[in-house]
Amino acid sequence: MTDKSSSEKNRPFSRFERLLAFRYLRAKRADRFISIISALTLTGIAIGVATLIVVTSVMNGFREELLSKILGLNGHFIAYPVDSKFSDYEEIALRLENVNGVTKAFAFVEGQALASSKSRSTGVSVRGMDFSSIEKLPMLKNGIEQGDWTGWDNSERAAIGYRLAMKLGVVRGDVISLINPDGMVTPFGTTPQIRSYKVDIIFDLGMVEFDSFFVFLPMKAAQKYFRLYEDVLKDGVEPPGLEASDEEIEAAYERKYFATGIELFIQDPDNLDEVRQNIYQEISRPLILADWRQRNETFFSALQVERVVMFVILSMIVLVAAFNIISSLVMLVKDKGRDIAVLRTMGATRASIMRIFIMVGTSIGVLGTVIGSILGLLLAANAESIRAWISEIIGIRLFPPEVFFLSTLPSKVDIGEVIIIIFMALGLSFLATIYPAWRAAQYEPIEALRYE
Repeated sequence: MTDKSSSEKNRPFSRFERLLAFRYLRAKRADRFISIISALTLTGIAIGVATLIVVTSVMNGFREELLSKILGLNGHFIAYPVDSKFSDYEEIALRLENVNGVTKAFAFVEGQALASSKSRSTGVSVRGMDFSSIEKLPMLKNGIEQGDWTGWDNSERAAIGYRLAMKLGVVRGDVISLINPDGMVTPFGTTPQIRSYKVDIIFDLGMVEFDSFFVFLPMKAAQKYFRLYEDVLKDGVEPPGLEASDEEIEAAYERKYFATGIELFIQDPDNLDEVRQNIYQEISRPLILADWRQRNETFFSALQVERVVMFVILSMIVLVAAFNIISSLVMLVKDKGRDIAVLRTMGATRASIMRIFIMVGTSIGVLGTVIGSILGLLLAANAESIRAWISEIIGIRLFPPEVFFLSTLPSKVDIGEVIIIIFMALGLSFLATIYPAWRAAQYEPIEALRYE
């Protein structure tokens, strides 16, 4: 009977070892200082895990939101003509839309101009698009705050973002002037191209760059403004004389319009190389294909580097907490030297003593990790509400959209990353217990009890 109970007692992680480990975790009046250190260690691990989860979730949210906003208005590919004039853009757009992997394609006109109201002016990017192309961009089509797209193609209207409207001090129905230095060539030099447009649509796309920098015009209006056309004399028609009327001139010439490029959207934004090959195989016309990674390479590379650096730096919080486990266990082992000696004389093995103290330290790490995980997931799920509340309390706007491009603070929890963070915290906690537990197992009963 005695041999059986002794074997059960020395069995790895037996009830005897678990009871002792739990007893050492509970605070006693004489061990209050060690207990406080253990509580601080647990708090440090919880804060470190929660901070890592929140930061990685916010960084993931930033990347996904920026990617969806940027690719919601700009294509995964932009096709430019190798020659200077893109006159067959309608035909090429239809052919590109039928390429394997391409979901939609449409032509556009784009150029830079100075937008001016009665009192203010600012540089803008002017983009011309048909309504059929706008329908392929739900973010733009459904992002209207004021106005509608009815009769867009045959109008001379302008659509601007609400931030640009505030910057220029205009409201719906006001008129803005677009000034482009590349205008008519006269004997006295090149005169600026100046044309006025009525602001009939104001949109909110949720991204500062689009809401404060873009002006949309109907395709034909943009082509006329940037002079992307040429008048070709019709076959069999004599050139009109100098005294010909406007009607005679229009009847004699056929106007051929050009586009700046073609936007392409594909099924998988990361499958760029395969789709590029499909396009080159299907389309014989020489095209330059610029993909979204090339156009935003610096930005997304910086975002990825920042994400990795933040993860490494914040991991130091968990590492410091793990070192606190070492210090608290060393102090506990020192304090329990007489108890260890008694246990050894009663038959407890070195391995049993080591497992007891490993369980003590690991329990602190597990509890801290669980609390930190729950806290981190709660904070990540309510990141925008917390940001707004803190901003209201302290009276300072946190994460201003002018700096961070987005109107709200996005957050996306990646379960894979959360699991990595949890295992990292548990691993560090376990490793931190090995040395103090090993030191406890080296206690010799005679030496420990000599001065008792």
